[in-house]
Amino acid sequence: ATEVANYIVAMEHGLARVRDGFPISIRLFREMHERLLHGARGQQRRPGELRTSPVWIGGATLEDAVFVPPPPDEMQRALGDLEKFLHETDLPLLVQLAVAHYQFEVIHPFLDGNGRIGRLMIPLMLVLRDALPQPLLYLSAYFEQHRSEYYDHLLITSQKGDLMPWIAFFLRGVRRQARDSEERMVRLVELQHQLRNELLDEARPNSVIRLAEQLFAIPVITAARVESMIGVTRPTAQAAIDALVDRGDLRETTGRARRRVYEAPAIFDAVYGSVDV
Repeated sequence: ATEVANYIVAMEHGLARVRDGFPISIRLFREMHERLLHGARGQQRRPGELRTSPVWIGGATLEDAVFVPPPPDEMQRALGDLEKFLHETDLPLLVQLAVAHYQFEVIHPFLDGNGRIGRLMIPLMLVLRDALPQPLLYLSAYFEQHRSEYYDHLLITSQKGDLMPWIAFFLRGVRRQARDSEERMVRLVELQHQLRNELLDEARPNSVIRLAEQLFAIPVITAARVESMIGVTRPTAQAAIDALVDRGDLRETTGRARRRVYEAPAIFDAVYGSVDV
C-alpha cells in the first residue's frame, strides 16, 4: 500500500510541477524519486539522490554482470544528453518516449527505483505535450506481463545498438494499454455513478459524498488529507472516512491507531484488476 500511495504522490508532484511551468528534468525526476521511495521499498538507498558509485545488473559481481550502466562521471554526461533529448520535438512523441525510456533505464541513475521513475516519465510526458489530459496511459502492467521480453529488448538494444525492435515492442505496449485504459475508464465511470447514487439513496452527509467523489482522483487518503481536500474539520473528515469504511468503500492499511492510511479497494480493482482487451 505504501508503494502504491507513493507512486500516486510522485505522479501528482510531477504533474503539479510541469503544470506550473517547471521543465521535465533530472531535478524533477529526483524530486519524484524522493517521494517514491519515502517509507517504502528502497528507502535506505538514498531517495532523491543520484548514485555516486558503480552498479551492475545481473550476476553476483561486476565481472559476471549481465549489464553494467555507465560509471558516475559518464552517467552525469548521459543524463545531460537525456535531458536535452526530452525537450526535442522533431521526433514523433511515442518514438521519443520509447527512446527516452530506454536511455533512462540504461543510464540507471538511482540505486533503486529506476524502473518506477522510468515508467512514470511516460504519462508525465504525454500530459506535458498535451497528448493526454490526464496520466491515463500506464505501461507498467504491460512491462510486467512481458517482463522477460522487456528486459531482453533493453539488453539486446544496448548490445547491438538497434533501437527498432525495442521501439516496436514499446509501441505494441502503448496500443494494448490504450485499449486497456479505455476499458478501465468505463469501469471507473460506472463505479462512480453507482457509488454516488447509493450514497444519495442512503441520504449520506455531503461530506461523505464529496469524499467519495474525491477518491476517484486520490484513492489513498488520510484524515489530514481529507480535511484539506474537502475543506472540513478533522472530526468531520474522520466521520466521513468511517462511514465509507463501514460500507466497505475504504479500508485501513496500516493497522496503526494513529496516522492511519486508507485505500479504496473497488477503485484499485477497477484501475489495476484484470480486463479483457
